[in-house]
Amino acid sequence: MNRIFTLLSAVLLSVSLWAQAPQQFSYQAVIRNSSNALVTSTAIGMKISLLQGSATGTAVYAETHTPTTNSNGLVSISIGGGTVVSGTFASVDWANGPYFVKTETDAAGGTSYSLTTTSQLLSVPFALHAKTAESIVGGNSGGGSGSFSHYIGEAFGGGVIFHLWKDAQGTEHGLVVATTDQSVAQAWSNINSVEIGQTAKSSWDGLSNSNAIVNQSGHTNSAAKLCLDLVSGGQNDWYLPSIQELNMLWNNYFTVVKSLSQISGATQLGSAAYWSSSEDSSDYAWSFDFYSGVANGFTKVNTYFVRAVRAF
Repeated sequence: MNRIFTLLSAVLLSVSLWAQAPQQFSYQAVIRNSSNALVTSTAIGMKISLLQGSATGTAVYAETHTPTTNSNGLVSISIGGGTVVSGTFASVDWANGPYFVKTETDAAGGTSYSLTTTSQLLSVPFALHAKTAESIVGGNSGGGSGSFSHYIGEAFGGGVIFHLWKDAQGTEHGLVVATTDQSVAQAWSNINSVEIGQTAKSSWDGLSNSNAIVNQSGHTNSAAKLCLDLVSGGQNDWYLPSIQELNMLWNNYFTVVKSLSQISGATQLGSAAYWSSSEDSSDYAWSFDFYSGVANGFTKVNTYFVRAVRAF
């Protein structure tokens, strides 16, 4: 059986309220086989479905793609640009979420999809919903139903804001990255050959992953523990980010590092691999490379950078 790991990369938007939002967004996936070997330079078949409401919700849009993996097992496609199976991408009501992306894959390049994964969309719908918002990335400080009181790159909550969203009740939420690294050479966990399981495999819920890591029997030290133990900027609710949270940090990399450069005592994000809290298997976990912008699965004994995040 082949395995897939997906990255949702928001379209880079710097347009005003009056510009039309692009009717697609980029999507990346790393394909691995049952031996954890990358499926490289291979044509594969993919079916993408957008599910509304939950991970088992109604498919409001579906399309197929036939990309070819590169030498790193990575495929890149544009959701909204494939062969339509059902629905209309432009008609998706992004304000009526949440939405999830369901990925079905045939590593042989056909339509016998043998692997299915589902991940929640977080930032992309809000960019595509810009037509009804007063601002696109980060909002503004003015009034109106689409406005935000905070902005991407703001020094707030002990760090720098790198993502904002509103829930169904209109309450504003955000993700904040710490101003310094917690380590530059930390193994994922002292337990490196025993699988935690589904409680540590979320691609988007870094806090739950972090708690599952430190609660594993025999745990003494880990990248997650460094973050959970952190008290910084008057905040004590830090955690090791999930792989999707690191991907969203990468999407706003320029704005965040510019803000960090103006904060006394802050250190920049290194051009290096950072551990995520998303487990892959008994021996492997996911890291994100802030030089190339690519996620990779590496053995848990490897030592990488660690940077905590928190939510508000």
